[in-house]
Amino acid sequence: MRQIGLVVHHGRAAAVEAAADVRAWAARHGVAVTELDVWGRGDGTEGDTGVGGLEPAERAHAAEEAARAGHPDLIVTLGGDGTFLRGVRIAAAADAAVLGANVGRVGFLTEVTTDELVEALDAVRNGTALTEERMTLCLRASRCLTLPPGMPAMLKYGRGPALPPPVPRPGRPEEDGWGVALDITAVNDVVFEKLARDRQASLGLYLRGRLFASYSADALIVASPTGSTAYSFAAGGPVLSPRLDAMVVTPVAPHMVFDRSLVVAGDEPVAVRVLDRSGQVAVSVDGQLRGVMDPGDWTAVYSSPWRARLVRLRPVDFYGRLRERFSLADAPAAAADGAAPPVYRPDLPVPQELARLKLTD
Repeated sequence: MRQIGLVVHHGRAAAVEAAADVRAWAARHGVAVTELDVWGRGDGTEGDTGVGGLEPAERAHAAEEAARAGHPDLIVTLGGDGTFLRGVRIAAAADAAVLGANVGRVGFLTEVTTDELVEALDAVRNGTALTEERMTLCLRASRCLTLPPGMPAMLKYGRGPALPPPVPRPGRPEEDGWGVALDITAVNDVVFEKLARDRQASLGLYLRGRLFASYSADALIVASPTGSTAYSFAAGGPVLSPRLDAMVVTPVAPHMVFDRSLVVAGDEPVAVRVLDRSGQVAVSVDGQLRGVMDPGDWTAVYSSPWRARLVRLRPVDFYGRLRERFSLADAPAAAADGAAPPVYRPDLPVPQELARLKLTD
């Protein structure tokens, strides 16, 4: 390890303190540290978020952030899941692994506590850390996404400045028919949402190039397995195992009989076209507004060849974490005669036909 990129939630004191621990560890081991995605005054001052009349600096594209930091080997995020997603955005451009320390409220994506941070850094340096790969999403569009004039200024209120609209991927100019390959990576989801509150979004959903259905809805969510526990889940979608290569398409408040989610294979592209009767449609990637589509525009979502590499200290019990984070309670009627055992795993040798299955974490 020669370079660490640090993404810090400066609104949390515990994150700022943990950042000092990372810098101290790096100094002891001769590793360079650069803080990334800093929201400042525009004069290089770190940590200011525009409070007190100070204007936040403009945020940079992921490739620019990665280059400024010397293309780090490891991205360390100190915050919650939102901070983690900020880090993965840059990790995709740097082809780096990501270590998330949780100081947020949910912490579904982050791995370690701040008390375990030094242990995790030692494990990465010594080669003993585990790496969990996650499917990510990328986009092609009929044109480069843009934001209407004045919208970035509106988005600054109550939060940091907006990310810039995505640019074409390097070496991938607009290709006739197949659209513009956008330099953007989604870990959780891509959301197509109505821009005007008083007008539904009319969206054609295409699967493998064929129209599946035309929706009149508040939004359509295209989520990865990782993102299936985020907005898609809140909208009634299913939870997918993060080990799957698949996408889930979930409509939000659709005005039609078919209001269910649809799970498609990871090698099946999903395209959304804004229909003539629709108003403008906002395109958000991992919760960040990245552009607006007009009637006639389309955007395709498909699995990315780059997979997010999440650093872990130990194997992750996904379903146990799911039960814990969502505070799942057992049905009283089911537990009336005794609670279900927390683990059921025979001590006998595994039968041959089951040996190929993932039976333990």
